[in-house]
Amino acid sequence: MKNFKFLASSIMISSVLAFAAACGNSDDANTNGSNSGQQSSSESGSSEQKLEGEIAIDGSSTVGPIMEAVSEEFAAEHPDVKAPIGISGTGGGFEKFTAGETDISNASRPIKDEEKKVAEENGIEYTEFKIAFDGLSVVVNKENDWVDKLTIEDLAKIWKGEPKKWSDINPEWPDEKIKYFSPGTDSGTYDYFDEVVLGGEPIVKDATLSEDDNVLVKGVANDKNAIGYFGYAYYLENKDQLKVVPIVNSKGEAVEPTNETIEKGTYEPLSRPLFFYVNNKSLKEKPQVYEYVKFALENAGQLAEEVGYVKLPQEQYDEQLKTLEGLK
Repeated sequence: MKNFKFLASSIMISSVLAFAAACGNSDDANTNGSNSGQQSSSESGSSEQKLEGEIAIDGSSTVGPIMEAVSEEFAAEHPDVKAPIGISGTGGGFEKFTAGETDISNASRPIKDEEKKVAEENGIEYTEFKIAFDGLSVVVNKENDWVDKLTIEDLAKIWKGEPKKWSDINPEWPDEKIKYFSPGTDSGTYDYFDEVVLGGEPIVKDATLSEDDNVLVKGVANDKNAIGYFGYAYYLENKDQLKVVPIVNSKGEAVEPTNETIEKGTYEPLSRPLFFYVNNKSLKEKPQVYEYVKFALENAGQLAEEVGYVKLPQEQYDEQLKTLEGLK
């Protein structure tokens, strides 16, 4: 396992710096001419092919922080490879991926049958990889001192808009209108919440929807009567200004999302695996894509935990590395 000196709060800044450094190195190489490039190769004494080029990655905002970490560390070893992370949501990412526009699609849910069909129609063959576990976190404002736990049934009523005020749930709670903040409909987090909590029924009409989890964080943090939900990492990053709500599991236990409860499965049913999907053609024809995926699987466990998610058991990463090797 590599020893990474990585801070989650600096992902985006570091990525920009890595990109700038890569561009600078490229400019220097062009300025010095081909002889300089030959000298560099000779000095390294390495027979390994130098990686360069771009990797098109888009999809889930939940998986985004993990893959941003992967791209940052990968750039440190391969500065001539550009692998920026797009955040258009799981659904938006699959739309691009199944059209052949991206090499990798990050997803907080498995690919849907209709998305599989589009991929097949467009001749896109792909492989699914799991990268970490997440605990979908329900949060309220820090000043909310009345909600101490919620059941899945409570969540369903709240998000279908059946109670309009907090006092409609419990007469001892404030007679104030509930404000709702939810991921947008292109988000895999929305899809998961829709399946597990809403049962496919429409979300409350006056909910604020956004593909940007930071918008949701600010919305809940700035309104005492707000409730929202998003990935575990975004809660951890903002726990000083948010209050997480324990969820009653199937055993009747009110459980908060933590690394331990997510990994052990006691924080249920809101724990879930996270994925990324890779175009098989890209794996075979673009060496930088193959090496990027290999690097991700080798280091995702540590990087996922550094940005606030929960690693898979090591044997799952090992098994997926074997799958990857068979696709080369």
